[in-house]
Amino acid sequence: MAHVFFGYFAGMIAITSILVVALRNPVYSVLSLLVMFFHVAGLYVTLHAEFLAAVQVIVYAGAILVLYLFVVMLLNVKGDDRYHSQWRIAAFVCIPLSIEFLVLLSGNMSTANRQPASLPIEPHAADNTLAIGQTLFSTYLFPFEVASLILLVAMIGAIVLAKRDIGENEAKDLPQAPGAR
Repeated sequence: MAHVFFGYFAGMIAITSILVVALRNPVYSVLSLLVMFFHVAGLYVTLHAEFLAAVQVIVYAGAILVLYLFVVMLLNVKGDDRYHSQWRIAAFVCIPLSIEFLVLLSGNMSTANRQPASLPIEPHAADNTLAIGQTLFSTYLFPFEVASLILLVAMIGAIVLAKRDIGENEAKDLPQAPGAR
Protein backbone atom coordinates (compact mmCIF):
# COMPACT_ATOMS: atom_id res chain seq x y z
CA MET A 1 0.00 0.00 0.00
CA ALA A 2 2.93 2.33 0.68
CA HIS A 3 4.04 1.92 -2.94
CA VAL A 4 0.61 3.02 -4.15
CA PHE A 5 0.70 6.19 -2.07
CA PHE A 6 4.29 6.89 -3.10
CA GLY A 7 3.36 6.39 -6.77
CA TYR A 8 0.37 8.72 -6.43
CA PHE A 9 2.35 11.49 -4.74
CA ALA A 10 5.31 11.12 -7.12
CA GLY A 11 3.05 11.18 -10.17
CA MET A 12 1.14 14.23 -9.00
CA ILE A 13 4.40 16.01 -8.15
CA ALA A 14 5.69 15.34 -11.67
CA ILE A 15 2.44 16.43 -13.34
CA THR A 16 2.03 19.63 -11.33
CA SER A 17 5.72 20.48 -11.80
CA ILE A 18 5.23 20.29 -15.54
CA LEU A 19 2.11 22.44 -15.24
CA VAL A 20 4.05 25.10 -13.31
CA VAL A 21 6.28 25.74 -16.30
CA ALA A 22 3.77 24.90 -19.06
CA LEU A 23 0.78 27.04 -18.09
CA ARG A 24 0.61 30.46 -19.72
CA ASN A 25 -1.19 32.24 -16.90
CA PRO A 26 1.23 32.96 -14.01
CA VAL A 27 -1.53 32.73 -11.41
CA TYR A 28 -2.40 29.21 -12.59
CA SER A 29 1.29 28.33 -12.45
CA VAL A 30 1.45 29.47 -8.83
CA LEU A 31 -1.67 27.46 -8.00
CA SER A 32 -0.08 24.38 -9.60
CA LEU A 33 2.95 25.04 -7.43
CA LEU A 34 0.66 25.06 -4.39
CA VAL A 35 -0.74 21.64 -5.30
CA MET A 36 2.82 20.37 -5.79
CA PHE A 37 3.89 21.65 -2.36
CA PHE A 38 1.02 19.80 -0.69
CA HIS A 39 1.88 16.59 -2.51
CA VAL A 40 5.52 16.91 -1.47
CA ALA A 41 4.28 17.24 2.12
CA GLY A 42 2.22 14.08 1.64
CA LEU A 43 5.33 12.33 0.32
CA TYR A 44 7.19 13.36 3.48
CA VAL A 45 4.39 11.87 5.58
CA THR A 46 4.73 8.54 3.76
CA LEU A 47 8.46 8.63 4.57
CA HIS A 48 7.65 9.19 8.29
CA ALA A 49 9.11 12.70 8.27
CA GLU A 50 6.17 14.47 9.83
CA PHE A 51 8.19 17.51 10.88
CA LEU A 52 9.40 18.09 7.33
CA ALA A 53 5.82 17.72 6.09
CA ALA A 54 4.65 20.38 8.53
CA VAL A 55 7.52 22.69 7.57
CA GLN A 56 6.73 22.10 3.89
CA VAL A 57 3.13 23.21 4.40
CA ILE A 58 3.88 26.13 6.71
CA VAL A 59 6.97 27.56 5.03
CA TYR A 60 6.59 26.69 1.37
CA ALA A 61 2.84 26.37 0.82
CA GLY A 62 2.21 29.19 3.28
CA ALA A 63 4.91 31.82 3.22
CA ILE A 64 6.85 31.29 -0.01
CA LEU A 65 3.77 30.77 -2.14
CA VAL A 66 2.13 33.90 -0.75
CA LEU A 67 5.33 35.76 -1.65
CA TYR A 68 5.11 34.39 -5.21
CA LEU A 69 1.48 35.49 -5.46
CA PHE A 70 2.35 38.98 -4.23
CA VAL A 71 5.14 39.25 -6.79
CA VAL A 72 2.86 38.07 -9.59
CA MET A 73 0.14 40.50 -8.56
CA LEU A 74 2.59 43.37 -7.95
CA LEU A 75 4.28 43.01 -11.31
CA ASN A 76 0.97 42.46 -13.09
CA VAL A 77 2.56 39.82 -15.30
CA LYS A 78 0.51 38.91 -18.33
CA GLY A 79 0.61 35.56 -20.12
CA ASP A 80 3.89 35.12 -21.94
CA ASP A 81 3.93 33.35 -25.29
CA ARG A 82 7.64 33.73 -25.96
CA TYR A 83 8.78 30.51 -24.29
CA HIS A 84 6.12 28.35 -25.97
CA SER A 85 8.08 28.49 -29.22
CA GLN A 86 10.73 26.26 -27.62
CA TRP A 87 8.77 23.01 -27.76
CA ARG A 88 11.14 21.51 -30.35
CA ILE A 89 14.13 22.13 -28.08
CA ALA A 90 12.24 20.69 -25.12
CA ALA A 91 11.39 17.55 -27.09
CA PHE A 92 15.04 17.22 -28.14
CA VAL A 93 16.15 17.42 -24.48
CA CYS A 94 13.34 15.12 -23.36
CA ILE A 95 14.51 12.19 -25.50
CA PRO A 96 17.83 11.58 -23.65
CA LEU A 97 16.10 12.12 -20.31
CA SER A 98 13.43 9.55 -21.21
CA ILE A 99 16.07 7.04 -22.26
CA GLU A 100 17.92 7.60 -18.99
CA PHE A 101 14.69 7.13 -17.04
CA LEU A 102 13.95 3.85 -18.82
CA VAL A 103 17.49 2.57 -18.19
CA LEU A 104 17.22 3.42 -14.50
CA LEU A 105 13.78 1.85 -14.30
CA SER A 106 14.89 -1.37 -15.99
CA GLY A 107 17.91 -1.62 -13.68
CA ASN A 108 15.65 -1.13 -10.68
CA MET A 109 13.27 -3.91 -11.74
CA SER A 110 15.94 -6.56 -11.24
CA THR A 111 16.50 -5.43 -7.65
CA ALA A 112 12.78 -5.12 -6.83
CA ASN A 113 12.49 -8.75 -5.67
CA ARG A 114 15.05 -8.35 -2.90
CA GLN A 115 13.84 -7.67 0.62
CA PRO A 116 14.93 -4.30 1.99
CA ALA A 117 17.26 -4.39 4.94
CA SER A 118 15.39 -3.37 8.06
CA LEU A 119 17.24 -1.21 10.50
CA PRO A 120 16.33 -1.33 14.18
CA ILE A 121 14.95 1.94 15.43
CA GLU A 122 16.49 3.14 18.64
CA PRO A 123 13.95 4.39 21.21
CA HIS A 124 15.55 7.82 21.58
CA ALA A 125 15.90 8.29 17.80
CA ALA A 126 12.16 7.99 17.14
CA ASP A 127 11.61 11.74 17.51
CA ASN A 128 12.85 13.17 14.23
CA THR A 129 11.97 16.73 15.26
CA LEU A 130 14.39 16.56 18.18
CA ALA A 131 17.12 15.09 15.98
CA ILE A 132 16.66 17.79 13.33
CA GLY A 133 16.70 20.55 15.95
CA GLN A 134 19.84 19.26 17.64
CA THR A 135 21.66 18.86 14.34
CA LEU A 136 20.50 22.22 12.99
CA PHE A 137 21.50 24.23 16.04
CA SER A 138 24.77 22.42 16.75
CA THR A 139 26.47 21.15 13.61
CA TYR A 140 24.82 23.52 11.11
CA LEU A 141 24.37 26.64 13.23
CA PHE A 142 26.71 28.86 11.19
CA PRO A 143 25.25 27.91 7.75
CA PHE A 144 21.75 28.37 9.22
CA GLU A 145 22.61 31.91 10.34
CA VAL A 146 24.30 32.73 7.02
CA ALA A 147 21.20 31.56 5.14
CA SER A 148 19.01 33.79 7.31
CA LEU A 149 21.26 36.80 6.59
CA ILE A 150 21.15 36.09 2.84
CA LEU A 151 17.35 35.96 2.97
CA LEU A 152 17.29 39.22 4.93
CA VAL A 153 19.51 40.94 2.33
CA ALA A 154 17.31 39.60 -0.49
CA MET A 155 14.19 40.92 1.24
CA ILE A 156 15.73 44.37 1.75
CA GLY A 157 16.88 44.40 -1.88
CA ALA A 158 13.37 43.56 -3.09
CA ILE A 159 11.91 46.36 -0.96
CA VAL A 160 14.48 48.86 -2.28
CA LEU A 161 13.78 47.86 -5.89
CA ALA A 162 10.01 48.10 -5.37
CA LYS A 163 10.28 51.48 -3.61
CA ARG A 164 12.48 52.88 -6.39
CA ASP A 165 9.84 52.06 -8.99
CA ILE A 166 7.15 53.60 -6.81
CA GLY A 167 9.22 56.79 -6.36
CA GLU A 168 9.73 57.08 -10.13
CA ASN A 169 6.01 56.73 -10.80
CA GLU A 170 5.16 59.36 -8.19
CA ALA A 171 7.67 61.82 -9.68
CA LYS A 172 6.01 61.48 -13.08
CA ASP A 173 2.60 62.19 -11.59
CA LEU A 174 3.62 65.38 -9.73
CA PRO A 175 2.38 68.61 -11.30
CA GLN A 176 5.15 70.73 -12.74
CA ALA A 177 5.46 74.45 -12.23
CA PRO A 178 4.45 76.65 -15.18
CA GLY A 179 7.38 77.24 -17.48
CA ALA A 180 9.40 74.30 -16.08
CA ARG A 181 10.34 71.43 -18.37
